[in-house]
Amino acid sequence: MTLEYVGTRGKEKQVPNLVTFSQTILYPRAGLGGLFAPNEIPLIGERDIYSMATYSYEQLATVILKLFGVDIPDDVIQKSLLCYEKFDNPKNPVPVLKLDTNTFVSELWHGPTRAFKDIALQPFPYLLSHLAQKFNKKYVIAVATSGDTGPAALEGFSCLANTKIVCYYPLEGTSRVQAEQMQKSQGLNCKAFAVETDFDGLQRLLKDMLNSQAFNDDLSAIGYDLSVANSVNFGRIVFQVVYHFWTYLQMYKNGELRTGEKVDFIIPSGNFGNALGAFYAKMMGLPIGKIVLASNENNVLSDFVNRGMYDLRDRKLEKTISPAMDILISSNVERLLFHLFGSEKTFELMKNLEEKRFFQLDFSQMKVIQHIFSADFSTKDEIKSSIRNVFNEHNYLIDPHTATAFVVRQKLGLSDKHVILSTAEWTKFPETIAEIFECGSSFSEITKKLDVGLPLQIKNLQDMPVCHSEIIDSLEMREKLIGFLNE
Repeated sequence: MTLEYVGTRGKEKQVPNLVTFSQTILYPRAGLGGLFAPNEIPLIGERDIYSMATYSYEQLATVILKLFGVDIPDDVIQKSLLCYEKFDNPKNPVPVLKLDTNTFVSELWHGPTRAFKDIALQPFPYLLSHLAQKFNKKYVIAVATSGDTGPAALEGFSCLANTKIVCYYPLEGTSRVQAEQMQKSQGLNCKAFAVETDFDGLQRLLKDMLNSQAFNDDLSAIGYDLSVANSVNFGRIVFQVVYHFWTYLQMYKNGELRTGEKVDFIIPSGNFGNALGAFYAKMMGLPIGKIVLASNENNVLSDFVNRGMYDLRDRKLEKTISPAMDILISSNVERLLFHLFGSEKTFELMKNLEEKRFFQLDFSQMKVIQHIFSADFSTKDEIKSSIRNVFNEHNYLIDPHTATAFVVRQKLGLSDKHVILSTAEWTKFPETIAEIFECGSSFSEITKKLDVGLPLQIKNLQDMPVCHSEIIDSLEMREKLIGFLNE
């Protein structure tokens, strides 16, 4: 029987109980304000897992997508996966680097915008565009970004038929390069706005737009339906499951893991989508040990794991040097709650979070979480020290998000075999790298001092013209989106 999708908070009368994958990516509005999640997690036997060690990335992705009930023709899926030819090494889009006997790094940033979001946001837009054309509809894709989703989504949707994309990013909440990537997006169907708010505010307003029937009616009146490219859309998450399998199987293929041997995955975590992908992979049968969450000073996730508490009372978002993780409301935690505790409990907890800015798991529920996850966080100074130390010890330059994983590894005393998921290339954060190594923040000064290369994508960015420079108030988001569609 084909896997289907269900709302995390239960069923509303006007919303179907079960929907297909295609329906979830076109209309990612589940009942009662929830998200869509698979009604069951597919299982893979041990023999089948290890037989996939010889698969190409595209073959592995095809298997995982089919297991998650992706109801799209095989030839369309194959065309969507051709996007990985734009990665640095098409035969190995996610290389795994060995730093020492027990430390491995899975580099998720070899795509066109140099961050892990490319892995999902290159193929996913092609699938959505295919469905839009199939049903003779036009879609506007709204995106709220803390730094990496925006550039990847704009790149992925650029010039795709039957789609327009509008990206919102916090005015002072991204790095210089992240902002430039959005401001210089060239697609005629692309628009980016800097908004005078933080990411949590953007994410809340985006969800309000998605759930507003009046706003959706306004869009319908001008011939558009609304979808999103944030990880509230499960079309993002399914592609994020794949690289966890690929990482483990590359280590196995290279003789670094024995059959059945577990390895911990340490994951820089903001909106929890990356960690949710690891959770699905583990539940499917991949021998992942602990999923270790690494946060920055916005450490709601480490509180959630260690204390069973999600507490936003008297809490203010901190701006840090790892801006893609400057998030207090990690939306994908809701899917985790659903799979572990069911829709009724998820509805109760999420309503408490929305209305009281707080929820508390009981002791037994907290132990379930801690059986799967462990967590800690990093300060700004710890992140800087980690970047400096890793470079000095291994001649390997990491970004401020990946650095949180190295810090947490040390704090938790992890000495068993582990893999760190590196979520972005250092080139996204030249200001921080320059500050740490006491040099100018231009790429020429950094590359000369540290003797590191610069990818072509970043070199080319410097000479591209700015196409999107408008700064707006958060209350203008809907108006500006409709204005763009009417251009």
